[in-house]
Amino acid sequence: MDAYDEGSDARHGPSGPDPRRALPDPAPAPDDLADAPRRRTGPPTPDDPADPPPASDAPAAGPPAPAAGPPSEPRTGVAALSLRHRIGAAVALVSVATGVCVHLGMTFLHVAPANTVSKEHSRTIEDWIYPEFEQNWKLFAPNPLQQNIAVQARAEIRMANGGVRTTGWYDLSAQDGRAIDGNPLPSHTQQNELRRAWDFLIATHDDDNRPVGLRGTLSEAYLRRITVLRLDRADAVGPGGVVDRVQLRSRTTQVPPPEWSEEQVSTTPEYRTLPWWPVPEDEARGGLG
Repeated sequence: MDAYDEGSDARHGPSGPDPRRALPDPAPAPDDLADAPRRRTGPPTPDDPADPPPASDAPAAGPPAPAAGPPSEPRTGVAALSLRHRIGAAVALVSVATGVCVHLGMTFLHVAPANTVSKEHSRTIEDWIYPEFEQNWKLFAPNPLQQNIAVQARAEIRMANGGVRTTGWYDLSAQDGRAIDGNPLPSHTQQNELRRAWDFLIATHDDDNRPVGLRGTLSEAYLRRITVLRLDRADAVGPGGVVDRVQLRSRTTQVPPPEWSEEQVSTTPEYRTLPWWPVPEDEARGGLG
């Protein structure tokens, strides 16, 4: 049997490509060219190499760069200023500290007991303290005030008909006491004006009630104005009258000791009477110039 009798599967014609083989795939579109390396036409085989990694435009990496440290914090406060401004701030700080030390030293010498330094520089200390930084307390004073001091005043009134009338004694301290009693927020004037004015006068007058220096004269003028104002409010002058002279005195009584104490004190009041002070014309009507 020859080759041409091999049955229905025998080829009839010269050998060549199988006409039943699938036609070749159409040419890929331009947009598909970029994806061509990643496409497969069939299932992967063990012998197929893995897809190569995508190419990168970055240059080849060199040795690793050292890790950067934490960023430095920005300067704040005085450190952020320029050298000129830092010098100015330092000078200002030294000046303020020096002023505070001088003020504390002057205040200490003023309230401390008399000593060599305070006696030697008494005028400098007084010029620094008065009047803005005046202190009415003393350091190392163990005994508190145990007296009640009331300031009283009276006046000579020049009447409209030319006569002169002398008023009785007005208790100016009692007026302040009545204004303060029961008042939850008394004014500074009601509490301290008269008391401080009397303390100012006593500190600047000798035992004969004569003023010592310019401050003594100033204390008299200050207390005289307060007295005329208080008498005018109390309607002591009367209609048509004018204050011609005023006189003040203090009434001092000892605070009685407690019942359990054996201390014995005198309850008799003591008076310190000042001379008559003429009232200038610009102060005569209500104490106002």
